Amino acid sequence: MATTKWALDPTHSEVQFKVKHLVISTVTGFFKTFEGTLQTEGDDITGGEVDFSLDVDSIATNQEQRDGHLKSADFFDAEKYPKITFKSTAITAAGDDEYKVEGDLTIKDVTKPVTLTAEFGGSADDFYGNTKAGFEVTGKINRKDFGLTWDGVTEAGSIVVGEDIKLIFNVQFAKQK
Repeated sequence: MATTKWALDPTHSEVQFKVKHLVISTVTGFFKTFEGTLQTEGDDITGGEVDFSLDVDSIATNQEQRDGHLKSADFFDAEKYPKITFKSTAITAAGDDEYKVEGDLTIKDVTKPVTLTAEFGGSADDFYGNTKAGFEVTGKINRKDFGLTWDGVTEAGSIVVGEDIKLIFNVQFAKQK
């Protein structure tokens, strides 16, 4: 079977994360600049390969001062580590239109295996005859596992930033001709 190459369509994709703030509410952030490829045998993503990277400097949480803090050495150290990368090691079926995506996530200089869930949203041809495939990819990591260890505690003893980070990627890939 022929290898099919897919390219991430950034204009129809978004990369989001959520983290608890003061344990009582959730802050949502985005990365605005990212790229990725998917390689499959035919159109079946089982056994396929995903390569993904995002620009740390493109982080946006709707609050400029917080964005600056996240880019600093306290967190991502964007100047020294400008990219976060993910390279899959296995994609397996996990039910109807659901897949388990295992791979290596690198944040700063730490690479660890993570498992994400990908829900296939379907495929369709656009106005220009390009075949697109959509997925919602979700997962959870502990930020401290990747060297994001900054902690703040309020005078009342509340933790400022939670450790668990929820990942939500809504991505659309375009089949390459």
